[in-house]
Amino acid sequence: MSKIAYVNGVYQRHSDAGVHIEDRGFQFADGVYEACEIRHGFIVDLTRHLDRLDRSLRELRIGWPMTRAALVVVIREVVRRNRVRNGLFYLQVTRGVARRDHVFPKDGTPSTVVVTAKRTDASVIAGKNANGIRAITVPENRWDRVDIKSVGLLPNVLARQAAKEEGAQEAIFVDADGTVKEGAATNVWIVDRDGTLRTRHAEHGILRGITRTTLKDVTAAIGIEIVEQAFSIEEMLEAREVFITAATSICFPVVAVNGKVIANGHPGIVSQKIREAFFDIAEKTAI
Repeated sequence: MSKIAYVNGVYQRHSDAGVHIEDRGFQFADGVYEACEIRHGFIVDLTRHLDRLDRSLRELRIGWPMTRAALVVVIREVVRRNRVRNGLFYLQVTRGVARRDHVFPKDGTPSTVVVTAKRTDASVIAGKNANGIRAITVPENRWDRVDIKSVGLLPNVLARQAAKEEGAQEAIFVDADGTVKEGAATNVWIVDRDGTLRTRHAEHGILRGITRTTLKDVTAAIGIEIVEQAFSIEEMLEAREVFITAATSICFPVVAVNGKVIANGHPGIVSQKIREAFFDIAEKTAI
């Protein structure tokens, strides 16, 4: 079966899909995106993902490509046409096609919208949960508005490549003062030496992850308190547990950072409890 993509009103074969060479997403990374998990035939946390999409569009003054209700119909249809029961959908909206110029195009220029969906390998995810992953730290070198889910991800790309070359699976951005920010595609959590679950506050400097937000509901339900408080590399290396969260991975334990083993080098109990309870608490939208 051919993969199907939706591009600007047309469902077409993924291999044939494309946008104009003067699309501002291609020319300037002038766009935003969302990636959302599909699990057992349900879209996970769709409302929160679309709320964040709305915020990102407003922050960049990009218009919605269609009504929110119509976009939900498109997302469901793309997922159905690709027969994805476990995987993710990817949604990207740009400022549209216009003659190359740094200033915004004229009012009324249609936004570009692309929606795709793909299956994921459950065995790979299970293996990372069972064995944990490795991470490295990299200096923060991104623009100041990482709270917007922009498609401008070149520093993240370079960071992930650096991680791969070091035999790791994630790169964690760190401020000049040694304060941990977030992963290249994840939020970072620790269970500190006192047993407190901590993550950096999301008012500035990191993306307010949807999984991060839902995890607050999960921990409240299972009786674990979260403290939003910055932590240093040293605190991370000395923690009882380190784990990362994202829509496409939920909660991966980190067993080593910069080659230093975390605690006993095995996934911890807190991340396991969160992972086991997550889908009972998260919003689930039928396809």
